[in-house]
Amino acid sequence: MSTGRVRCRARFPRAPGEAESWLADSARWDDFEFRSDDIVISAPVKSGTTWTQMICALLVFQRADLPAALTTLSPWLDMRVRPLSAVRAQLDAQRHRRFIKTHTPLDGLPGASGVTYIAVGRDPRDVAISLHHHRANLARDVVLRYLDEPSTEQSAHPSGIASDERETFLQWMANDDSPLDYQYSLRALIRHQNTAWSRRNDPSVVLLHYSDLARDLDGEMKRLADRLGISVAAETWPTLVRAATFSQKREHSDQLAPDERLGLIKDPGKFFRAGTSGGWRNHLTADDLARYLERLTAEASPELIRWLHHGAAGLNGPDSEISA
Repeated sequence: MSTGRVRCRARFPRAPGEAESWLADSARWDDFEFRSDDIVISAPVKSGTTWTQMICALLVFQRADLPAALTTLSPWLDMRVRPLSAVRAQLDAQRHRRFIKTHTPLDGLPGASGVTYIAVGRDPRDVAISLHHHRANLARDVVLRYLDEPSTEQSAHPSGIASDERETFLQWMANDDSPLDYQYSLRALIRHQNTAWSRRNDPSVVLLHYSDLARDLDGEMKRLADRLGISVAAETWPTLVRAATFSQKREHSDQLAPDERLGLIKDPGKFFRAGTSGGWRNHLTADDLARYLERLTAEASPELIRWLHHGAAGLNGPDSEISA
């Protein structure tokens, strides 16, 4: 484990403004003291962040029984329910290789030499459906009680839940609020993924996709281990891969759900709901999909859209496949 401190530098062009939502504030990264082997996991909400944290934990500790709850090992630095000083003290005390969660895009994060940034993608349509169920499972009264500075944006993230998955999708798709102010929209997701996609050839950036993890967990874990410079004994590897499967995450949800050990999630087991792709097909109409694609193609390149919809499998397909 490297304990060498490194000075932050503007490796990535920074956004013109700080991203702040009712729950998180990217300014909490300002002046953060990185170590030269830190790992930062950056993903839009409901895109596979927790799965990626779990994989990193398994690679770092090389054991299925983690030494602490996942949110203890890998805190969400931007989240405002805990004082920043407490979160930084927690990270500073860690002796293992650190892997830190964020929902801030790469252009809102400081850059530092040696740090690896993992960007995670998922089909946006599945993100919206998952968000519907997550909102219903969030203990909002507990969250608001812990917020260090209750935000006026609470009204923009209403406690009332849309009646069904389709209504949530339509609201999420149509939201035009600035992504710097509101992260729970298609517009914010595309902005986040555009910043990752534009840096996909940067040697410090690793792109993972939810569908690729579902299709070939073993292969994607090996690819990530290689990018992180982590070697795992052959006899240990199958145990780690099995521990990263969706069924195992659900079985150990009390240790893996991102509730910061504060009871922010009503039912940890429901946080790991499906673990599959394509669930949006059960809820969206042809007209919904047409409106979605019109909005999406105005904001993202065909190549990025194919990756978001299909992962690595979509990168060799024609533009006509972006709606599949």
